[in-house]
Amino acid sequence: MTLPRWLFLFTKTRNALQCAGARTNRTRGGIKSKMLSRINLSAAIIVLICFFLPWVQVSCAGARDTLSGLDLARDTHTSLWLLPVSMLVVIALAFTRAVKRRTEIYPLISLVGGCLAAILMNRERLRVHDESAVISAQLTGWFWLGFLSALAVAISAIGILLKRQKRIPKGEQ
Repeated sequence: MTLPRWLFLFTKTRNALQCAGARTNRTRGGIKSKMLSRINLSAAIIVLICFFLPWVQVSCAGARDTLSGLDLARDTHTSLWLLPVSMLVVIALAFTRAVKRRTEIYPLISLVGGCLAAILMNRERLRVHDESAVISAQLTGWFWLGFLSALAVAISAIGILLKRQKRIPKGEQ
């Protein structure tokens, strides 16, 4: 007994769709991994740019002034120089072959750089709130964008590390 023509076409179409779905599932994992790398790189660039934009707005008796991360690093808080250096390292590693070879160095350095940037920026946030009792000092939106981007660098690095851990076969551990 042969199948009717419409049922035969339906089964072939369904099988073709299942095969296509299996292929798209395989490529989705690659897209997610690439997406995490792009998020990581973009967030690192944003942190680096925000370092040169105004972080703190100081006002006293009608006079206003702003201080960028660069101004703060030059004047009193020299540890802030680690922030652009760490982000430059993350950006440089993103463009090198280390990422293309899928080594573990990029997500680890990215995680350390993101955490370091977030810690330094959080320390600066605490200093501004301590000193704001004497002079009116407020953090700007650029500071918060940089801070959230530093957290995004760290979180996306964790995501990249977890993705790569899942891909390692159990015999190689």
